[in-house]
Amino acid sequence: MLLAGPVAPGGAPFAGSLPVGTAREVVDGRVMTWNLCNPCGAGNVDRAAEIATYRPQVIGMQEACARDVERIRDHLESLYGLVYHVAYGSVLRDWGRCGGVPWSPGGYGQAILSAAPMRDPVVVEYPDGGSEDRGYLAVTTEVAGRPVRVFDTHFAERRQEPVRAGQARVLAAAVAEHDRALVLGDFNAVPDAPELDPMWQLAVDADARCRPSAAAACAPTTDWRSRFDYVFLRGLTSRAHGVHPTPYSDHHLLHADLDPA
Repeated sequence: MLLAGPVAPGGAPFAGSLPVGTAREVVDGRVMTWNLCNPCGAGNVDRAAEIATYRPQVIGMQEACARDVERIRDHLESLYGLVYHVAYGSVLRDWGRCGGVPWSPGGYGQAILSAAPMRDPVVVEYPDGGSEDRGYLAVTTEVAGRPVRVFDTHFAERRQEPVRAGQARVLAAAVAEHDRALVLGDFNAVPDAPELDPMWQLAVDADARCRPSAAAACAPTTDWRSRFDYVFLRGLTSRAHGVHPTPYSDHHLLHADLDPA
């Protein structure tokens, strides 16, 4: 099932983000990835409303300032009753992007929100980040009633194929250590890009039709009509998925509903 555009979990289209006070529980087994686009000028209240519209059990964020994530988390609880634990995977400090003061700039990188507690967090910076430091965050949490190792990553930007290939090898080696793994993120590469081969050898996309040999079947996840964002599954299966354009980022929200244990 592909949901193109803002669509409610029940299938009816939304006129906009979820009104305040209407969400109360996460959707069990629903996972999501979203590149927040920093700096893009979006407000954290608007970002929280977008997330609350789909009520994921786990969401992996990229281009995430730690201060923004904390505010989004607060809004999700105070406005929608959605309570999340948080893990940060900042790989650099950036005053221009994330605020703070010059001697104490804000953390920037990945973040994971999970309705269930998280344990064994690991933050890895890739040996070669390309034009900007990049890395991944990994935690273990409960998804659809079972423990799952969750990875959240952001690969080097476009036109840096050799760098992304090295990043994919590092990430794939870590993912391969787990029989059940969920890999969320912005990979900055289309499905048939050679640098993604290490991931495809280990995992499948939440959309069973989306694979390197059928790249045209993969729904685009960016405003420039490229498929750069993925929900990779290892030892897990998906019963539904959706791609949701949003006015608050140049990347769409991408979700998958995983089969229960």
